[in-house]
Amino acid sequence: MSHKIDLKKIPVKQIRNFSIIAHIDHGKSTFADRILEQTGTISKRIVAEQFLDKLQVEKERGITVKAQTASIFYDHNGVTYLLNLIDTPGHVDFSYEVSRSLYACQGAVLLVDAAQGVQAQTMANFFLAFEQDLTIISVLNKVDLPNADPERAKEEIQQCFDIEPNKVLSCSAKTGIGVDDVLKAIVEDVPSPGGNEEKPLKALLFDSWFDEYRGVVCMIEIIDGSLKSGEKITSAHSKQSYEVLELGLMHPGPVPTGCLYTGQVGYLITGMKDVRDARIGDTLYHTSKPVKSLPGFKPAKAMVFAGIYAVDASDYDILRDAVEKLTLNDPSVHVEKENSGALGFGFRCGFLGMLHMEVFTQRLQQEYNVSIISTAPTVCYKVILRDGNELMVDNPSNFPDAGQIDRVLEPTVKATIISPNKYLGNIITLCQERRGIQTNLSYLSEDRALLMYSLPLSEIVTDFYDKLKSVTAGYASFDYEESEYQAASMVKMNILLNGKQVDALSMIVHKNKSHTEGRELVSKLKKFIHRQLFEVAIQAALGGKIIARETVSAMRKNVTAKCYGGDMTRKRKLLEKQKEGKKRMKRIGNVELSQEAFLAVLKK
Repeated sequence: MSHKIDLKKIPVKQIRNFSIIAHIDHGKSTFADRILEQTGTISKRIVAEQFLDKLQVEKERGITVKAQTASIFYDHNGVTYLLNLIDTPGHVDFSYEVSRSLYACQGAVLLVDAAQGVQAQTMANFFLAFEQDLTIISVLNKVDLPNADPERAKEEIQQCFDIEPNKVLSCSAKTGIGVDDVLKAIVEDVPSPGGNEEKPLKALLFDSWFDEYRGVVCMIEIIDGSLKSGEKITSAHSKQSYEVLELGLMHPGPVPTGCLYTGQVGYLITGMKDVRDARIGDTLYHTSKPVKSLPGFKPAKAMVFAGIYAVDASDYDILRDAVEKLTLNDPSVHVEKENSGALGFGFRCGFLGMLHMEVFTQRLQQEYNVSIISTAPTVCYKVILRDGNELMVDNPSNFPDAGQIDRVLEPTVKATIISPNKYLGNIITLCQERRGIQTNLSYLSEDRALLMYSLPLSEIVTDFYDKLKSVTAGYASFDYEESEYQAASMVKMNILLNGKQVDALSMIVHKNKSHTEGRELVSKLKKFIHRQLFEVAIQAALGGKIIARETVSAMRKNVTAKCYGGDMTRKRKLLEKQKEGKKRMKRIGNVELSQEAFLAVLKK
């Protein structure tokens, strides 16, 4: 540790717990790097870009997926302060990481890109912090960029968040300009944690991950009392007791200190083997002194569902082990075993959003070297049956027959879109195509508008974000939060190959769009299904009604090539024989679907 300091000598009033929140790509991780560097927590010689982004997928995509914690010692006016910094993700899919990280903080640094101004997720993350009554320090980042417009950005901050322009700090996370002013503001404006050192131990568990060699590592904040190595603690959720094997600060890697005191944030190792026992939001207390548990967090709610299968069915065991290990480190993924007639054994997984699904499947392939097929993402529908029963359906194969259904309710979201005014027409057209209902339109400045829409979740989980970026030349920002269920005309569309249903390609679609979607799907499949020795019919069906069809013509073998001379009847006999053979083949032959055919359909 760079400071040989007795933690007990740092009173609660000299502790500051804060988080960095912002829209995606507004410089949170770079800003965290400069703070760590300027306080001497990491050496300038060893500093790597985005030091706290540890996953390969984070480095490749340039995004933060997992919130990371670092403890910093900072000297201000001759007093040593202990700052606990939590770097959070910016993308909407990982807002769960942000909300639970904010529980362990008393303040938040709100970063806004001076060139791009306030974006959709800036607003979402501000309100997450505001609802938890945190002190918010507003900071303009990237002020050194040639296209930075600090005055316009300050106006937007005032209009959206009611923060006076003279209270907005300016900095450049890349060069380090103004970072010291932000550190001073954190020390002077953010309150110290509450809590009482004399009370029995009460600790909040706000994050956990699985270490192959040491078991579950928990991140905790000491609300009251203190905790030392060797003591016995109990979980309020599971009622299981553990011995404290090691605890300390992340400075920025784990540094054992043997004790943690009131207001401090650190890591804890107890030899726990299953991350499911370390429930996020749990309360830990001394086994001999039970306390009233903290209110905890709402569990993460899966929004998008997809099936994950091994490309080679014999790799199922490798896939199962990989999914189990990865879900230990990402407990927000909901996993159930599933069996598909076309793809064999696999898993039905629930994710917080499309990016979350992409990151999860990318980590499966990179970190565990598994080749996988993932089915088209779906959402969870509420189906009310004629007998009054209610079903939650997240898999098209479980969708009941039309005759049993009274009505179907689909999940909707409240979407916030911020964009330059000149793209308003494109955005409104796109949202109307996706069955959206406009709820608000206001202007942040002369050339930037804020749109609020109620949209069906099923319409945004596939390519909505990509389409929005393309119709606005990449300038629009998008954020959403879940809303209520609403009635909708949803039907199940099946894909048939020579009359045989392929359950992995079934999907739930809106009735008005079923014909268009069916035509698109069968014509796409036609390009990817290899020609057989017999004709292949590709059909899209709603119940017993065929709504679209394409035919892959048979490969023709010239059976008359060996006929030299003779009359026409010899040739006709051979052609008739070939025709009969093709009929028989069509009856008993299987159409092999390649991985490309699946992927073409899944990338709808």
